[in-house]
Amino acid sequence: MKPRVAAAAKSPYIGGMPTTLPTAPLKPFSAIVFDMDGTLLDTEMVFKEIVWDVSADLGFEMTDLIHHAMVGSSHETTNKLLVEAYGVSFPYTIFDEKCRTLMRERMEDVVPVKPGVHELLAELKARRIPAAVATSSRAPHALGHLGGAGILSMFEAVVTRDDVINPKPHPEPYLMAARRLGIEPELCIAVEDSHTGVRAAHAAGLQTIMVPDLVRPSDEIRALCIAVMDSLHDLRHAAFAAA
Repeated sequence: MKPRVAAAAKSPYIGGMPTTLPTAPLKPFSAIVFDMDGTLLDTEMVFKEIVWDVSADLGFEMTDLIHHAMVGSSHETTNKLLVEAYGVSFPYTIFDEKCRTLMRERMEDVVPVKPGVHELLAELKARRIPAAVATSSRAPHALGHLGGAGILSMFEAVVTRDDVINPKPHPEPYLMAARRLGIEPELCIAVEDSHTGVRAAHAAGLQTIMVPDLVRPSDEIRALCIAVMDSLHDLRHAAFAAA
């Protein structure tokens, strides 16, 4: 079956932030692939607080520079980053377990979503445009949090760290998501909040949009995006306002 192609709005509204190509409309697309934490789920600030607390408990001082490098990174990359920053004595296994335990406790009752998530996913569902998730998180974390947020059923595919050999910034997660949807990467939009994720999506050939959360785009990252937007509300307007 030939995939549906959504015609994007002719003049996307980008609220409050300049875009890489301010006058260029989104190209027609047949699917959207989302990052999870910080893009769909409003979990990054909670995790930031946990990282600071656990680091202090273990006798290490976390910094914004180190934390920003962690955002969007895989388990392996974070391990390497922290050992390089603090030395081989850094107890990453203990750090990781404490962070995971605290995150589970804080997400037990409700998993918050980012503004515009429900509206955008409902629009995609109504238009029969498939959506997927490509995340660096392990499957139990990803599926548990998407389920806890009440949005797991909105996705035709979820690609986690357990599904790929090479995590972000390698393009494999996004290429696998597009393949599972049965749609060519260039007909997919990728939505990301991290530098690592933007690099992965761009390398995979998807139309890459950054919706920053804790980390702002650098000039390099902005150049890899077709747009930088304030929220998923802006993306929905850009994609469908004139459709």
